[in-house]
Formats: sequence, C-alpha cells, structure tokens
Amino acid sequence: MPEQTEHRHILTFNFRQGRNKPRHDEAMARLWPRYGVEWDAADGPIDFRELFGRTAPVILEIGSGNGEAAAAMAEAEPGRDLLAVEVYPQGVADLMARAEQRGLGNVRVYSGDALPLLWHGIEPGSLDEIRVYFPDPWPKQRHHKRRIIQESHVASMRRLLRGGGVLHCATDIADYAEQMLEVLTADEGLENTAEGYAPRPEHRPVTKFERRGTAAGRDIFDLVFRKA
Repeated sequence: MPEQTEHRHILTFNFRQGRNKPRHDEAMARLWPRYGVEWDAADGPIDFRELFGRTAPVILEIGSGNGEAAAAMAEAEPGRDLLAVEVYPQGVADLMARAEQRGLGNVRVYSGDALPLLWHGIEPGSLDEIRVYFPDPWPKQRHHKRRIIQESHVASMRRLLRGGGVLHCATDIADYAEQMLEVLTADEGLENTAEGYAPRPEHRPVTKFERRGTAAGRDIFDLVFRKA
C-alpha cells in the first residue's frame, strides 16, 4: 500500500490519522494485493482493462469512506467496474472487507489523494460516472478553497467523463450544496439533469453517515450533471 506523500497543491481533505483496529490491519495485509491499486503519477494513466480483467464501464468514487455505499452499489451494478479513492486506511480496509464479503470482482481501491489521480492517472473520456458523496465540507469561509467541488477540479472531472457520462455529488451541508450547484451549472460542458437539486436517486444507499446528518436535522442535497 502506498504511503501518504506531500503534494504542493492545496489538499481537499483534512487527514486525521486514526488508529487501526486489528481487523483493519488484517484486512489490509490480506486483501490489498487483491483489491488495492498501486499507482504513482510517473506511471501514467491506469489501464482499466488490465486492472479489472475486462472491458466495462468504469465509475470513479472520490472519498468512499467506510465503503458502505460503494460496496452496495457495486453489488447492484455487476456490469460496471468501480475504482474507489479513499485517503483513510481504515476506510480502505473496510471497503475491501465488504467487497470480499459480497464476493465482488468489480471493485478496486486507491489509497491517497484523488487530485493527482484526476490529473495524471485516468485517460480523458474513459469514465462512465464520477461520484463525490459527502466530501469534507471545510465549513469555515477561509477554508472553502479546499473544497473539492470547485471550478478547476470540476473541469478535470468533466474531462475524464465520456460523452453522456454523469457527475453525481451529494452533501448535507447547505452552503456547500449552493456552491456545488453554482460551480456545476457554470461549467458549460455539463448539463443539469434536474431543475436545481436532483431528487434523491433510489440507487444511492442511505449510509450511516447520511442517517447521522438527517438525525441532526440537515437536509440532503443531490446534484446530478451529465457531460454534454
């Protein structure tokens, strides 16, 4: 598994090194060779056919958390492959364990910063969908520049989508939802599939994190845009 490295760009996540539980260490040691993606910018774009052993539509999920939604959606979509990106080792281990438990062959996990992967690791026009669910909200105004949904990052994501490919974002932070809607609407290469926010898609599972936000009285906002 690759180590966290320093990057000169502004990080879009707040890395808080938690303590691995024995199950995390066991899953990482045993399952990383099967599900883990070893990648460095010097390697160039990932060969998805080689990675998954077949040619199929590929989904990129940025910030898969504990993998609850990622595993459930991958199981429901066996005809599409999922490359999940997660910076926290505990989340990586949890997703790999879920993938093994469900017998999933269409999941791979990259552990690290998503931005270099967007810039150097994926061929333009090669993704069927990009999912950014409940990213770090960076609530303080002075930290908004760290939010991943901003003009330059969205342009990078759009470039990687095929024509008709989907960028699906979700958040429970109202002002971030407003920023997402503004930024995505301003990108001339993307089209909103709804009038404003999208109805909550039935195929996106309600996760523990989302239930926690709802219990706290926060609304959930989905934004589904399609590449023109």
